[in-house]
This record gives sequence, C-alpha cells and structure tokens, in this order.
Amino acid sequence: MRRRKFGFWLATALVVGNIIGSAIFMLPAGLAGYGWNSVAAWVITFVGALCLAWVFAELSRHMPGVGGSFGFMRLGVGDSAAFLGAWGYIVSIWAANAGITIAGISYLTRLVPSLAAAPIASPLAALCAIWLLTWVNLRGLRSAGGVQLVTSIVKLLPFVAVIGLAVWRLAVSGGAVLPPLHAGSISFAGASGAVGLTLYAMLGLESAAMPADAVENPGVIVPRATMAGTGLSAVVSIVATCAVALMLPVDVVATSKAPVSDFIAVSWGAIAGGFVALCAVVSCFGCLNGWLLVGGEVPVAMADAGTLPQWFGRMNARGAPARSILLGAVITSLLTLTAYTKVGVAAYNFAILIATATNLLLYLFCLLAVARFMHDGRVPRSVGLVMSTALAFVFVLWAFYGSGWESLAWGGALTAVGWPVYVVARRAAARAATSAAPTA
Repeated sequence: MRRRKFGFWLATALVVGNIIGSAIFMLPAGLAGYGWNSVAAWVITFVGALCLAWVFAELSRHMPGVGGSFGFMRLGVGDSAAFLGAWGYIVSIWAANAGITIAGISYLTRLVPSLAAAPIASPLAALCAIWLLTWVNLRGLRSAGGVQLVTSIVKLLPFVAVIGLAVWRLAVSGGAVLPPLHAGSISFAGASGAVGLTLYAMLGLESAAMPADAVENPGVIVPRATMAGTGLSAVVSIVATCAVALMLPVDVVATSKAPVSDFIAVSWGAIAGGFVALCAVVSCFGCLNGWLLVGGEVPVAMADAGTLPQWFGRMNARGAPARSILLGAVITSLLTLTAYTKVGVAAYNFAILIATATNLLLYLFCLLAVARFMHDGRVPRSVGLVMSTALAFVFVLWAFYGSGWESLAWGGALTAVGWPVYVVARRAAARAATSAAPTA
C-alpha cells in the first residue's frame, strides 16, 4: 500500500510539535534558580540549535534519499556508530515520552482535581493517553500528522498570551519586574548547568529529517521545515520561559507545578490560568503523538539497513510501522509507571536529562558525518556550513558537560543495552546474504 506523505506544513508542524511540548511549560520552574544564567544558557542553546538545524537542513538538501539522520550517520561514520547514535536516539524518545506524559497529567490535574485524589488515578490516566495516541499513530501518517498540525496551533496560543503579558509588564514597570543584573549574575558553571535543561526544550529540531522517507520531496521540504520549525520554536521558547522564570518570585516559580499557568493567573485570573492548563495538556499530548510517530519511523530505517531485525520494520495495512510503535508504547508505559513511584518533579527532570544525554550522541555522529562529507566532496563545502558545524560541535560537547555525570552514565548504559540486538541483526543479515549468493 502506498504511503501518503507529509508536505511542508505537516513537516513543519512535526518539528514545532516535537520541540514545543512539555518542556516549555515545565522549564521555568527548573530555570528559576539559575536567574540570569538561564538567559545566557538560552543564548548558547539558540545559536547551537540553529547551527545544528542548518547542518541537518544541508544534509537533507544534498542527500535526500539516504534515510534521514540514520542514513547520514551510516554513510559518514559507519554502521556500528550509526547504530549507537540511532539507538541512543530511540532511548531518548522513550525517556522523553515518559516525562512528557507525566507533565501532561500534572497539568491535567489542574482541570480534573479528582486525578490527584487517588494515587492510582494519575498513572491510569497516563496509560490511557499513551495508548490512545498509539492507536492514532497505528492508523497511519496522515492521521498522526493531522493531530500534530492541530495541536501545534493550539499549543502556541498561551505563549502568545505570555509574550504579550510580559511585554506589557515590562512597559508598565520599566524593567522593575526583572531581578537586578550585576557582574556576578552570570557564571560558566551556572550557564552550563542551565544548558542541559534548555537544550532539552529544543530537542526535536531534527524531526523532519528522521522520517525523511515519509516526506514529499525531502530535498526541498525537509530543509525548509527544519529551519522554519526550529526558528519559530526557539523564539517562542526563549521569550516565554525567561519571562516566567524571571518575572515571578523565585520561590513561587521554583515550586510551581504549572508555572506558565500561574504566570497568566497572577494578572488575568484563575479562568485564564485554567485555559493555559488546557493548552498545556494539548501541547504535551500533541508532543507525545509526534514522538510516538518518530519513534516508530526510526527503527524502520534501521531495519531496512540491516542494523535491526526485520521484525522492527513490518508495516500494517495502513502503512504504519505497527511493531515499532507498539514496542515504544510498551517501554514508555513501563518507564512512566516506574517514574510514578518517585517524586514527580525529580522523576521528570531525571527523565529529560537522560533524553538529552542520549540524543546528543546522534548530534555528535551527524556532525562527524557532515565533516567527512565536506572533506570527500559529497556535500559542498561552504563558509556557512563549516562555521555551523564547528559551532554545533562545541555546543554538543558543552551540552554533554551540562547534562551531568549521572545522566550520562544512565544514558550510556541504556544505549549499550541495544548492542546485542545489533549483533543479532548483523549476523542474520550476513546469513541471509550468504544463502542468497549464487553457488558455483
């Protein structure tokens, strides 16, 4: 059955939807303690994210038919490294989906207080959300993409309100609502620690390149969608999170379970705050929908390349990679239930830092790949691409440092778990090649 593919708007919505998810609603609480360091971290992340987006855009423009990011790594750094990068990316999706689900249910408790009354209610609601969106993705790309386009529009509404309110408060107060900025307000250690959090808010910039085979005319649409989605998401994320983190009292925002909602409610009342909570729920579950889609498409490319067993690449009657999607949903469910045995905010932060650390491996290998492609002429060398690659490489190394040793250790362990699967797949591919070879 021929698969119906994404156009520019759905591909851009996939990028925006996967970037603007739970993080932008929860991040102000995590950044509050960093003060002006959070602004410095966002400047670093903004530059680094745009450089990474440009690298992915150029790779997609000049190598549109290689299978997205996995194909770039495979051609640039070899099968083994490509597997580790892609498997780490899959691990990051599973970890992030658990955090996204928890955040969505946390905001949902503002609208449905009874979810907080019984200990079992929130975990059950989380499982229902995961499996409802799994069913949507099993119905095929157009179904999942349609949900993504609608939720991407809805989730931007509260941030238009936040940005407007922030501008108004700055104009009225003359800047008095912001904490004082002095020589000691920004430090290397503080900015580095905040980078680990701000980068998580930008994960997803490569989303249009991951299911490249599911995008119409990928050599044109993927680069445009990548840059447009990354730029829009970065501007909205920076202004909105910094406004909330800096304009609310530190002790209030740092302990808030719904900081964006609280920021709106302070000026416009509880009804407006409730509307923001509703948008947050839509945002989180729209983001979960997008990541379930990407998490299903990546194993297909890996199975086609022989680095995962063919079991992962099987499609259902609607052209959806059903087995990969279902496996991701099962693991996300297990991680979510495990997280609910811990303190909510701590579990969320731990999950997103693991997601950041494992995602960085893919970025690193793609940067090494583009450097090789420029060296051997497969991708035209230009001043802009060389500078973007160099700056992105420094940024990725900095983000590794900012993620913390604990998250790096967990991420490395979870990535290593996939190695036996790779070995089995490679042996199976070798046996198949041997049996298919003509005999004398």
